[in-house]
Amino acid sequence: MTQGPALTDEVRAMIGATSEPDILEVERGAIRRYADAIEDPNPLFRDVEHARNSRYGEIICPPGFFGWPVKRSGRMGLTAKVREALAKAGYPRLLDGGVEYECFLPIRAGDTLTAYSKIADITEREGKTGKMTFTITETTYVNQNGDLVVKARGTMICR
Repeated sequence: MTQGPALTDEVRAMIGATSEPDILEVERGAIRRYADAIEDPNPLFRDVEHARNSRYGEIICPPGFFGWPVKRSGRMGLTAKVREALAKAGYPRLLDGGVEYECFLPIRAGDTLTAYSKIADITEREGKTGKMTFTITETTYVNQNGDLVVKARGTMICR
């Protein structure tokens, strides 16, 4: 086994940490601009009349779009603390390991979402080129009615 950095007590203590909530507002124009950016022509993302006559009753968000933050203090701060602790532990380089989404309800124009994040796990593994860590962050999005709309599970890889 290669000698090198190791998970510190400070890093391990972050498992289970939760963020303050972020608040996101979803508006039609932002949905359209996002759909344009990802080149998705689906009329449910851009045509108000089409969307009103659908089972959704309103323009909905494409997968992966959750509106614009109007109060951001939680998720970014939590991730920054983990990154700082990992850098101090000898893992200064960062790679985005991707995000998996589990969608429960459509997100509609006019919704206000609240996002809560927690550090679900931090593990250390030995790779061909040395040790690395995998940090799993779980984010839960609920709408203004308290309904769960999305769960996101992100992976951050540090070396």
